[in-house]
Amino acid sequence: MEDAGDSGMTAFALRLAKHLSDADAAAGSGNNKNIVFSPVSLYAALALVAAGARRSTLSELLALLGAASLDELTESVRRAVEVALADESASGGPRVAYACGVWHDEEFTLKPPYRDAAVESFKAEVCAANFLKQPKESRKKINKWVSKATKQLIPEILPEGSIHTLTALVLVNAIYFKANWSNRFFRGSTTTRKFYRLDGRSVLKLPYHQTNKQDGDQEQLGLSMCIFLPDAHDGLAELIDKMASSGTGSFLRDHRLKYRVEVGEFRVPRFKVSFDIKLKDVLKKMGVEAAFDEDKVDLSGMLKDANNKTEPLVVEEVFHKAVIEVNEEGTKAAASTACTVKLLCARRIVNVNFVADHPFAFFVVEETSGAVLFAGHVFDPTS
Repeated sequence: MEDAGDSGMTAFALRLAKHLSDADAAAGSGNNKNIVFSPVSLYAALALVAAGARRSTLSELLALLGAASLDELTESVRRAVEVALADESASGGPRVAYACGVWHDEEFTLKPPYRDAAVESFKAEVCAANFLKQPKESRKKINKWVSKATKQLIPEILPEGSIHTLTALVLVNAIYFKANWSNRFFRGSTTTRKFYRLDGRSVLKLPYHQTNKQDGDQEQLGLSMCIFLPDAHDGLAELIDKMASSGTGSFLRDHRLKYRVEVGEFRVPRFKVSFDIKLKDVLKKMGVEAAFDEDKVDLSGMLKDANNKTEPLVVEEVFHKAVIEVNEEGTKAAASTACTVKLLCARRIVNVNFVADHPFAFFVVEETSGAVLFAGHVFDPTS
């Protein structure tokens, strides 16, 4: 059964799914975009920001993440890391890898309470970097860390220019997931069938894997893929609205099967979806404004300088990337979130050389805690 923290994570997942869907529709391209993201990755990253936030910056983040207090939020993340993201591959279960890193500029140190929270609850490794003199090298180092953590599925989370001389802190996490179906589909049974797109321009013919296998007794697995298929071909947008309107995130809990149901024909298409986004504008629409506002932000719980002085900081951007592949064997997925935090005031001047010579929605859910590891929707499995 989900507690308040877990339901907050699920509600956040469904609200964000709707905002991403609405943003896609507002783009007006007429070409609906496949989306995948990791709610648990984003939740943990934003919670790590909240751990160093104060006043309205903290209250807005708590409201977004559905937590009544910072202690409740931190406990929710700790439980997700220890339960939902626990690796079960040694016992034949899903392979799950989670990594969290806090990179701070070497001129500063993390305040002890913030460091303790990052290490103990978020299982973060703390690293010093030279953002001032080596921003490009620091970016490459963090991207290499993410690539390794995601088995090269996400080779880069930080784009060019995201790290610069005012960067003070980068909060990053990465998740890798690989699991086989409890009853695998046989590749020899995969057939090409129609998939109906919303634009009406064409009906795709895609490889569908199928099964009619029924097992009377089945081991209860810790992770499930829940596929929500609307009755109407064009009903996905309405379904996403209904999911988000539950408020507490109860839709997923109420619609997860509590007992085995016998089915006849069961077919799902193979698909692979990748998605990346800068979330600053989306998060502001969802009520998180102070963290990005230089006049309102309070991240005074994070850093101090050599003189024990608190450094004024502001969140610059939140980057997120995710990829998922579903085939006859199972599911492979990865995600990463990076929050870049910069100094509000100018840094000391350093001497430098200047030489001018150069349609369905899916969720991967951990059953015990209710944490949503991956979520998204697919409009065109071939794109």
